[in-house]
Amino acid sequence: MEGLLDFVLRDILTRVGGVEKCVSEFIRITHSLMSEKALLRTVPELAHGARTFAGVPVWPQLLGSDAVCLAENAARLAEMGAPGIDLNFGCPAKVVNRHGGGAALLQDPEVLRAIVAAVRAAVPASIPVTAKMRLGFNDDSLALDCARALEAGGAAEIVVHARTKAQGYRPPAYWDRVADVREAVRVPVVVNGEIWSVEDAQAAVAQSGCHIVMLGRGIVARPALARSVLAAMGTVPGSIAQPGGDWSWKELGPLMHAFWQIATTHLEKKQQAGRVKQWLNLLRRHYPEAQTAFDEMRTLVKPSDVEDWMRTGIPQP
Repeated sequence: MEGLLDFVLRDILTRVGGVEKCVSEFIRITHSLMSEKALLRTVPELAHGARTFAGVPVWPQLLGSDAVCLAENAARLAEMGAPGIDLNFGCPAKVVNRHGGGAALLQDPEVLRAIVAAVRAAVPASIPVTAKMRLGFNDDSLALDCARALEAGGAAEIVVHARTKAQGYRPPAYWDRVADVREAVRVPVVVNGEIWSVEDAQAAVAQSGCHIVMLGRGIVARPALARSVLAAMGTVPGSIAQPGGDWSWKELGPLMHAFWQIATTHLEKKQQAGRVKQWLNLLRRHYPEAQTAFDEMRTLVKPSDVEDWMRTGIPQP
């Protein structure tokens, strides 16, 4: 998710546990082969075994419509150690769609097939190529054709955001429609969209028939969501943090202080306060205390002021 789930939040959220793999923010590919330096700006984990601090693999995600150029950049990422390549056919942003990228490509299944095939041919067979799609652009009439095209091109897994581009992020998500996609292909299908709670995840799995869930805004708003989901299903993997189950605001405090430390170390000063506000904005969906914290620091801009506020505004480790 561009501008939200960057390497800072990937680091922090995977410390909680329950996450099997991460997909990077999309890397917009136009008509050039990007330098390693440019690719590392979006996926700095490539310099450290393509894993977060907690050891979770990070797959670079590419967005674009030029099959040849996407393939060249995918090959470079493979050389840099990417464990897999993900292709974005789901972004609903107008600026992306206007240039023929993201969800706009769902209007032509043959183009989807050609892009995936080009990328698949460009990277070693040992590196999976996966794809994320929505149910469609204006409607879902081509959903099954698009999924079949992705499979035909060589996608090893398909993530389906259970809404069309036209539906954006407005609830509900149509998880039952993902079941139709799952039945149309032989590769694994992952359900995504409007999963904010354990109950949402259970409903998404039940209605889609999928056994894998992708979390986006939901895990930002509720950092222990992946662990809570697995705990509800009876499986909790190891973690460098705490056992399964939801976290209180107090328990979340150390995570937020770690977030601030990483942000002040790796982000430009003009970005730092905004990133805290951005995270608090989503956290207040689940934590009432986050609303108070957001109100207290919403006017702060200087990192030094945020630093002072963090000492009293966020529970100390």
